[in-house]
Amino acid sequence: MVKGIGLISGGLDSILAVEILRDQGIDIKGISFRSPFFSSDRAEKAAKMLNVELIVMDIFDIHFEIVRSPKFGYGRGMNPCIDCHALMFREAGKIMEAEGADFLFSGEVLDERPMSQNFRSLMRVSNESGYRDYIIRPLSAKLLPRTLSEREGNVNREGLLNIRGRSRKRQIELAKHYGIIQYPQPAGGCLLTESAYSRKLKELIDNGAAFELRDIELLTIGRHFRLDTGDKLIIGRDENDNEKLLSSRTDSDTTLSVNGYPGPVAIITNILSEESIAQAAAICASYSDAPQDDAVEVEYYWKGNKYSISTKAMEREDAGKTRI
Repeated sequence: MVKGIGLISGGLDSILAVEILRDQGIDIKGISFRSPFFSSDRAEKAAKMLNVELIVMDIFDIHFEIVRSPKFGYGRGMNPCIDCHALMFREAGKIMEAEGADFLFSGEVLDERPMSQNFRSLMRVSNESGYRDYIIRPLSAKLLPRTLSEREGNVNREGLLNIRGRSRKRQIELAKHYGIIQYPQPAGGCLLTESAYSRKLKELIDNGAAFELRDIELLTIGRHFRLDTGDKLIIGRDENDNEKLLSSRTDSDTTLSVNGYPGPVAIITNILSEESIAQAAAICASYSDAPQDDAVEVEYYWKGNKYSISTKAMEREDAGKTRI
């Protein structure tokens, strides 16, 4: 039996790609990737709906290297889409070879995304992956070069499609044809495409200080500040943020909160100086319900010990100057 390994995102396009190939009696297995920048949740849900076996692979270590320095640059944010897609096909190709499958596929649609899915970009992804002749894009295959499996007759090219552009009319019609009722709306699902997240990630990388996976995971929580000392301050925006910050703290963090008034939890990661505590306390007070013109006590915890510092709330405008 002919076997295909597919990149499954969980979106409608990748769901349809599976159905189109299964119409030809092809045995399908999916693969999805996860990192702090994107999850496999949608793919796992789609695979369950489709009754397709799904391999989930964590690629943070190798993916972060291309996020730091992509060969083909970034999109609007910190998203190195061409490098990223090539990496995913490269890893999927290894699985294809190990399992004796015949080809790779994805739900990519020609010109659906002007920068990353134009003809040149799709061919570049194929070339960089090392598996150019094995990658089939069923929804747009008739507009793309024939692949090895098509030439050898393992996949019938006439059963593939010629969808092009950003309109999803044909995809929606196909969904009805296959009885697919529930599917997510189009969305990148990747934090690297979000401007606020990208700004914080770029600052973290450009700052030059050593950081770990946890520092990247913390980028999704709270307001971020770079103190005058170079230390990082994170202040919760709501109760959910506060709980996440408390659960993520380590022995090297300093935790701060205003005594006697409702307000946020704040942490300084890997603290270096008392100057950092003083500045962080004033910023923390400015985001609390404490009187803005009176001295207040800010409690802070470090290495299991409790301390306090008297401070006045920093003017919000001045606090904003250090916000990332």
